[in-house]
Amino acid sequence: MVERSGGELDGFRVGYVPAGVGDLVTDFATEWDDVRFASRMWERETAEGASVDLRVHVLRGDRLATLADLGDFLAGYHERAADDPTLTEFRHGDLSGLIGATEAYWLVEPGVGVNVLAAPEAVDAQELAAVVQAVRPVAG
Repeated sequence: MVERSGGELDGFRVGYVPAGVGDLVTDFATEWDDVRFASRMWERETAEGASVDLRVHVLRGDRLATLADLGDFLAGYHERAADDPTLTEFRHGDLSGLIGATEAYWLVEPGVGVNVLAAPEAVDAQELAAVVQAVRPVAG
C-alpha cells in the first residue's frame, strides 16, 4: 500500500490519506456560530460530478471548552443528533474523542478541536481510524 500525506492544516499535520481518496484537494476557511474552521477536503471526479471522499476540519472557538461542547457544536453544524449512538469513545494519544464508521472528533485543548469525516464508499472505518491517528499538532 502506498501512503500519502495530507500536508499541514492550521497547525496540524495530516499524516495519512488513504489511497482510495481522490486527488483533488481544496482548502477553505469559514466561521459558523462563533467557531472558525480551517478545512481541507479530498474529492474525486465521478460520472455525476465531484464526490467528497474525506474532510478534515480544525475548529477554533471559545465555546469549544470540553469534548461535550465540541460534540454539541458538531451536532448542530452537521444537523444530526448530539447523542449519536454510532459514535464510541477512542483515544488519540492522551486525549479522548468519539469515532464512528464515517466521523471522528476530539478536543485537542479547550478552544481547539478536530473533526474528520469520510465517505464510506471511499474510506472504511479502519482507514478512518488510521487517518485520525495520523492527524497531529505540528511540533513548534
